[in-house]
Amino acid sequence: MKPLKIITILLVSIIFFSCSGSKDLSSLTPEERFALAKTKFDKKDYLEAISDFESIMIQFSGTGIVDDAQYYLAYSYFKRGEYIKAAYEFSKLIRDYPTSEYVKDAQFMLAESYYELSPHYTLDQSFTEKAIEEYQAFIDFFPQDPRIKEAEKKIIELNDKLARKVFETAEQYRRMNYTKSAIIYYDLLLEKYPDSKYSSLALYNKIKLLVEKARKKEALEEAKKYLRRFPSGEYKKDVEKIVEQLEKIKS
Repeated sequence: MKPLKIITILLVSIIFFSCSGSKDLSSLTPEERFALAKTKFDKKDYLEAISDFESIMIQFSGTGIVDDAQYYLAYSYFKRGEYIKAAYEFSKLIRDYPTSEYVKDAQFMLAESYYELSPHYTLDQSFTEKAIEEYQAFIDFFPQDPRIKEAEKKIIELNDKLARKVFETAEQYRRMNYTKSAIIYYDLLLEKYPDSKYSSLALYNKIKLLVEKARKKEALEEAKKYLRRFPSGEYKKDVEKIVEQLEKIKS
């Protein structure tokens, strides 16, 4: 919120709350109505604040206060843990008020809403993917914002969740002795999430599976790939032993 607008609303709030509490709401200015709603928000009375912000948006739709109400409406839903509604309202602000001073914060909070909706890795990951998409949009559009590092950290966390889902699928196929399917999912993880914390283990397990199935040439190729790709990987010594053994067989 711009400093001038903050000062204006604070002054209006002081004047308004120094008057009688019986004042007719219909006679209030947009700034007075917003000050009342914002006070309820600050007191964590989010349900009442939601009702007030919605009324402001209907009654004062053509005024400069409407984007303020839209932002705090969305934020009130977020504070109540109603993240789907919050995401809808934050995205509405971005779409309907593209020049608003709140767009940057709304974009970040839109990503945060989807982050909160991201479920356990075993479940459908549509919200996880949306969170990544919205965090990336925040990074792309507001590269100087101090919250960039937080957004990048959460993208890594969410990508690891997606990678884990793929990894566990590969492991399940391996345990069921469905070698072809297991390898497909190991490769999918390595291609789609190359920087995830599961990448090194996925390639290592793929190598062991190939050795187990006596696919020595492929195992040797993948082992050498591991050493190139993960020169300091936690399974480096084991992979070096596999290379040595397979090289002896080859010779």
